[in-house]
Amino acid sequence: MEQANRQIDRHPLLARYRPAPGVSDELFDRSGAMRPVWQPFVETFLQLSPEEIAQRFERGDQYLRDAGVYYRRYSNDPLTEREWPLSHIPVILHETEWDRICDGLAQRADLLESVMADLYGPARLVSDGHLPPELIAGNQHWLRPMVGVPPRGGHYLHFLAFEIGRSPDGSWFVLGDRAQAPSGSGFALENRMATGRIFPESFPRDYIHKLAAFFGDFRTALEDLAAQGHEGTRRAAILTPGPANDSYYEHTYIARYLGLPLLEGEDLLVENGQAMVRTIEGPKPLGALWRRMDAGFADPLEFRPESHIGTPGLMEAVRLGNLAMANALGAGVLETRALMAFLPKISRVLTGQPLAMSNIATWWCGSASEREHVRKNAASMMIGPAMAVDLPFDLDATTALGGEFRAPAQDSIAQWLEGEGAQLVGQEAVTLSTTPAWRDTPEGGAVQPCPMTVRVFAGRTADGWHFMKGGYARIGPEGDTTALSMQRGGAVADVWIVSDRPVPPITLASPPGAEFRREKTGILPARAADNLFWLGRYIERCEDAIRLIRAYHLRLAATGSANDPRLERMAEFLKSSGVDVTDPIPEALIARLDAAQFCASKVRDRFSTDGWLALKDLAKTARQMTQTARAGDDTARAMGVLLRKITGFTGLVHENMYRFAGWRFLSIGRALERADAMAALLIQFTDEDAPEGSLDLAVEVGDSVITHQRRYRVRTNRDTVVDLLVLDADNPRAIIFMINGLRAILDELPKAQVDGRPGPILRALMPLRTDLSVAEPSEITIKYLSELRGRLYQVSNLIADQYLR
Repeated sequence: MEQANRQIDRHPLLARYRPAPGVSDELFDRSGAMRPVWQPFVETFLQLSPEEIAQRFERGDQYLRDAGVYYRRYSNDPLTEREWPLSHIPVILHETEWDRICDGLAQRADLLESVMADLYGPARLVSDGHLPPELIAGNQHWLRPMVGVPPRGGHYLHFLAFEIGRSPDGSWFVLGDRAQAPSGSGFALENRMATGRIFPESFPRDYIHKLAAFFGDFRTALEDLAAQGHEGTRRAAILTPGPANDSYYEHTYIARYLGLPLLEGEDLLVENGQAMVRTIEGPKPLGALWRRMDAGFADPLEFRPESHIGTPGLMEAVRLGNLAMANALGAGVLETRALMAFLPKISRVLTGQPLAMSNIATWWCGSASEREHVRKNAASMMIGPAMAVDLPFDLDATTALGGEFRAPAQDSIAQWLEGEGAQLVGQEAVTLSTTPAWRDTPEGGAVQPCPMTVRVFAGRTADGWHFMKGGYARIGPEGDTTALSMQRGGAVADVWIVSDRPVPPITLASPPGAEFRREKTGILPARAADNLFWLGRYIERCEDAIRLIRAYHLRLAATGSANDPRLERMAEFLKSSGVDVTDPIPEALIARLDAAQFCASKVRDRFSTDGWLALKDLAKTARQMTQTARAGDDTARAMGVLLRKITGFTGLVHENMYRFAGWRFLSIGRALERADAMAALLIQFTDEDAPEGSLDLAVEVGDSVITHQRRYRVRTNRDTVVDLLVLDADNPRAIIFMINGLRAILDELPKAQVDGRPGPILRALMPLRTDLSVAEPSEITIKYLSELRGRLYQVSNLIADQYLR
């Protein structure tokens, strides 16, 4: 073994792997020997050539791109996304060590539950002097309306995450508790999928513990919590702040993975103390919400009145016991850094036991005046070996160096920390262990030791706390612990929990021989239906603009003059909808594409990844063209590229999207917009004073040139054009084709019929369909087309009133 280690040490890829003195390392132990759990992986990895390594890493990155995995840097732009920063080499831990970690954290999870119950119950920890009153009463995350409100189901905490690190002596300690709305569990799944592409061999794959069981157990617990006392009539759902949140992709991913509705605050209303989902079928009761939103934003009536993402009255539903929250509102108080200073004593008070896994050390500096005194005199204070340090920093800043705390007299603590190699991470100064990570170098890349923390996830089930066997590590640049956060340029890695024996496969699928059962497609929130409806409309508006812009520039190239009467008429027509044809790629077209992308982003949990990527590619291509396209033939060709991309997108979505209610609203929006756009086009280009050639232009924009040639065998005239584009039930561009499609789709919607008779929407649509079915081309006048647009507008409003509000 020692000889094998020496050979590995001399390998070129490990030539620069030198853990810092006094810092624990995951690959090598304190004696410099490779940890046994890493040995098989390293031996396999070092057999790869640099070219093979690059190909494998690219395979993992390509999977993440194809899957649409991203994170969002803090921004007001909900469409600003960054590629997922995967650190390709996993963090590897043995299952025995992991079990010890989880045992310690299970004790901590129970302690946090007890603290939460006391803070919102009898408050004995404060009254008995175990917690300073100002630490709780002055805390923005302690929510007074929750005091005295027992949680439905009996527990405040259901899903926790713990940030842990390894100290220089090799032991693990807790850097932070995540109880507000812990993130990362969904990304852990995607990390696992990506590393599976990079390292597909049976070893290590067969020896790594799977993640699926954790999610299956938690889904069952959440559904049981929702149904308590209601015999399964109450649903569970996930509550998200929306697309502007940096973890929104994870919210959509978990919702799809678990088959749970993803809801925003506007999806909910509270009636008579019951939380309800606004759906196209009317309000439906909810029993439990997995909250991924900070509690202060959840209810503007009782918490933060400026919140625009919450639901008025939600706290009342919780107060009455009609809604369970995972985690309970107010759990964010447990994330207070200064609270960690008191947990060791609180553990002994409440349980009689010391903490099995120690905190990063913290010192509470007392009142504001005492903190100011400390801040002014920090440079002259002595720090003893058993004292935690946060003197020159804010209230809850901390530092830990493997449990040993010391500082020279007369030096500022900040300077001392810097000199010792500790770095400030948020408000924590810590020396973190390092783990192998790949870094590109001028010589072609090598494995280097980089600082890391591990995030451990725990979910409450009927059997107690279950822990994800693996998870999510944050990786910083070599020698820099300030950049662990992705917001600051850090990366993430998969965490492998390795067994000595092959691990049986686990999935969320039903076991062999289980009774077959077809589940319903689930509820469709009104907001989701609204966004799908407008996605269809915006896509049609984009396609219509693309076809018109292409027709304009083809004629501009042919005539060489923008003063041609047809071009003037087209420019005027496009201007009425905000499109400036003097700009080869008009800003209005980009705005429509952005609007479509925004609508799609609001329903990512119901939208295919391929469809989303196709839409992003379309918008990206259009933006790139703004820098290169020139008027005339060049822009006409550019519009041809965009037309093929947008029709590829619509074909992809409509051919592959399941025919549930969401598809219907997407199709309704598309049909209404196409019918209205065709009517508007014909009003302009079949008028008596329209320039010569206008009828040919209408047929071209209506994508019906070949059909016209085959159907009529004469040159275009007003009757043939109106017959083809308004009255031909077999032409997908004709208005009556759209109306017939609308009738068929609307028939399938809830409450389309009322007491066996057509409802208001069908009553408005059916006369329009009948009129078109019996009309002759000569009857389709400009006035008729204008009135038809008004009737379509009425149908649209009726749809919105009944289903989308």
